[in-house]
Amino acid sequence: MISTYDNMLSWVEDIKEKNKSSAAALTVIKDNEIVLEHYSGFHSNTSNSQPVNDKSRFNVASARKSYLGLSIAFALYEGKIQNLDDYASEYFKDLDPYILRDTTIRHLVTHTHGLDENSEGEIIREFNPGEKWTYRGINIKLITQLIHNIYGLPFPELMYQKVFLPMGLKETWWESKDSDNLVKVIIDPNKSAEDSTGSTGDGMESNLFVSSREFALWGNLFLNKGEMNGKQIVPKEVIELAISIHTPKNLAKKFPRNGMFWFVQDIPRELSELGDRVPSDSFQILGITGPTLLVIPKYNVVVAKMYNKRYNYGNENYLYYLKEFSNIVADTFR
Repeated sequence: MISTYDNMLSWVEDIKEKNKSSAAALTVIKDNEIVLEHYSGFHSNTSNSQPVNDKSRFNVASARKSYLGLSIAFALYEGKIQNLDDYASEYFKDLDPYILRDTTIRHLVTHTHGLDENSEGEIIREFNPGEKWTYRGINIKLITQLIHNIYGLPFPELMYQKVFLPMGLKETWWESKDSDNLVKVIIDPNKSAEDSTGSTGDGMESNLFVSSREFALWGNLFLNKGEMNGKQIVPKEVIELAISIHTPKNLAKKFPRNGMFWFVQDIPRELSELGDRVPSDSFQILGITGPTLLVIPKYNVVVAKMYNKRYNYGNENYLYYLKEFSNIVADTFR
């Protein structure tokens, strides 16, 4: 008998083998119920490594931006930031105002800021704010610093107090020490997977580890506009700020549209990570180590997919793989 989820499962396993991940996990929530959990492989590509299970926690890399983005949404809702179109120079007095010039908070959260860092760690300008879309890390550093400055505590601690604790999350945190339930990251398939823990300080590093189940529950919180088990964990307005499109309206059609870092579907776009069969108002976050969290409100579905291989989708083909999986999910629930 062919299962509803066979196409998704075979795709997950095919990519795992093709890209030499040692681990994979998939969690699907439909109508607020977990309808599928799939775990395969091992925590590392070394012998005697622990099998992947429901307690395995993956490094979600850049997908941590969805947590940082929610911090910005809170800051706007609570008046810590007055407006998305506030100039960044108002908040970063120690940075060169000429380099920042017309950069706004909106530009920073939608990857349209035009900033980068050189090899000495100095901020440089690649293009004028709002002119193009480019994925760089400097905006994450700046926003992480901004949250710390305006709240007086790091954004992981802010998320813990406001969201993780009331949600009851126990498998979502920035880890500084390796442990049995942490999945290692493969950089080179010909070498042993690496410990990717870091500091637990300000959330600046890529060391957020999350179980597949809690990653899916994170997406489900956004799907339900901040509600969980009949309780409003996060104000609805905060969630709506996080997943509404904030990209400057005059940006070229081919570029993705973003909320607070989330990639948001309006129409199919050439350089978007969301496939052309994914309904509008869907949103997704991803990381370089393979995690993808896809939310499709039209079908009331959340899909969390995990791998542990850096550049998991291949450098030049990553958009194809991301679009294709999101299309498979959309087709499954259409």
